[in-house]
Amino acid sequence: TVHTSLDVVDEKISAMGKALVDQRELYLGLLYPTEDYKVYGYVTNSKVKFVMVVDSSNTALRDNEIRSMFRKLHNSYTDIMCNPFYNPGDRIHSRAFDTMVNSMMMQVC
Repeated sequence: TVHTSLDVVDEKISAMGKALVDQRELYLGLLYPTEDYKVYGYVTNSKVKFVMVVDSSNTALRDNEIRSMFRKLHNSYTDIMCNPFYNPGDRIHSRAFDTMVNSMMMQVC
């Protein structure tokens, strides 16, 4: 499911072409719905891809809430990348980042 969704992200990015560079909205929306899961996507200006897998039975989550969650995730990720002691590609060890992700997941459940 996630691997197929990454292919869909690549397809959407290539279909947008240069428009993605100028576009402020980086939310890709629903990428790959299945019977059990819905997969949503988001891509940053630097082509970092975020994928969120949600249980299909969760009807409480709306599209704007998922978009908001991706923005929060992107902001926290940017904070990590701006840390001069972080080496890109290393595992993220941040209590603030973990807390933010956990609070988002608690919101979903």
